Amino acid sequence: MKFAFYTLGCKTNQYETQAMERLLLEKGHQIGHFEEVCDGYVINTCSVTAVADKKNRAVIRRCRRDNPQAVIAVCGCYSQHDPEAVRALGIDVIGGSGQRQAFVEMLLEAAGEKRHEEQVDNALRRREFECLPAGGLEERTRAMLKVQDGCVNFCTYCIIPYTRGPIRSAPLAVAVAQARELARRGYREIVLTGIEIAGWGADLPGKPELTRLIEEICKAVPALRIRLGSLEPRVVTEDFCRRLSGFSNLCPQFHLSMQSGSDTVLERMKRKYDTTRYYQ
Repeated sequence: MKFAFYTLGCKTNQYETQAMERLLLEKGHQIGHFEEVCDGYVINTCSVTAVADKKNRAVIRRCRRDNPQAVIAVCGCYSQHDPEAVRALGIDVIGGSGQRQAFVEMLLEAAGEKRHEEQVDNALRRREFECLPAGGLEERTRAMLKVQDGCVNFCTYCIIPYTRGPIRSAPLAVAVAQARELARRGYREIVLTGIEIAGWGADLPGKPELTRLIEEICKAVPALRIRLGSLEPRVVTEDFCRRLSGFSNLCPQFHLSMQSGSDTVLERMKRKYDTTRYYQ
């Protein structure tokens, strides 16, 4: 069977889409483009803002309208926090923001037997990091590598801790092995991503720091560019920069999530830093 994906939202969603593509390819199925005629379509959703929710619904409605005979599946943060809204749109397969391997199995069962499948767990009860195959379609040169999931910051405005659950980290050996596998398969760049990658290691024995993970991956695949996902300003300290400055394959720029230039706003948002961090 042939399946196509439409991904909204963050780099973590992009990684998880690539992982699901990989799972389907390993089972002998094909991956097509979203505009092609396929047996099934998967929409991986985002729910970080009301605007994102509106985009989700628009894509889902259009896909259902344009492909009445195909199996339509929805997963991600939108279906995690509001599965009833997704169900009301006449979707065949509904999953949440986790259990990607189980979601792929549901997708195949629904496509094969033309039946409804639904499984959305309680994100706040998640405790284990789900290890998935990294990299999707071989023609791509950049691969996402998810090293962390979940968030426990509970900022005032943010729904993500409720849709993604607590912090779960990829074990160091697993992340390094996946980076090596991506290098073996010909990828030229790896983006380390997660919901809050600064939280990597908080749930692992000994609580290793993010710098340890970056160092080990840079050493393991010296021929690949290593890029980091979004970081909070509090993470980028003098020691952080000093320890990583010796790796020529680490892209020399960081994306900092500076949510506001107002200390009052940052305090109301319950961010764990103020604007003085921007200048340090």
